[in-house]
Amino acid sequence: MEEKVQHAVQDIYPDDIAWCYGCGRLNEKGHHFRTGWQGDQTVTIYTPEEEHTAIPGFVYGGLIASLVDCHGTGSAALALHRKNGHEVGDGTEPPRFVTGSLKVDFLKPTPQGIPLKAVGTVTEIHPKKWKVDVEVFANETVCARGEVLAVVMPSTFTKKE
Repeated sequence: MEEKVQHAVQDIYPDDIAWCYGCGRLNEKGHHFRTGWQGDQTVTIYTPEEEHTAIPGFVYGGLIASLVDCHGTGSAALALHRKNGHEVGDGTEPPRFVTGSLKVDFLKPTPQGIPLKAVGTVTEIHPKKWKVDVEVFANETVCARGEVLAVVMPSTFTKKE
């Protein structure tokens, strides 16, 4: 049985900010990454499609970077939401983050055809900036490590009508 994220922060982002190619639930061509809590760490589980191939049998590094990126910003949103006394599904809108910086180290080739699991550890470094250390697993093998500096999304990022 494949592991799944039950309560993802992306599921409750308001419609006007739910369009990210990586994690936006409203972007029908996107990846639809979903990030939730697993104990005191965050997880995103995603099975790459055939079109995410670098060379036959292995996943394209850009997909891995996108997974780390969206997992990082989603994890920061979960952490600040929890710090503010809320949990996914309690009817409150979570904060939204954008990427301030992204670093990815590719440790081993990532095999195609199996679910990948991004696991994040979140650290608050400033009220508007959070650091998320991410490991991407293929089964028990760590294929990539990343670091995301996530920044609370400025109000200027929302579309004005």
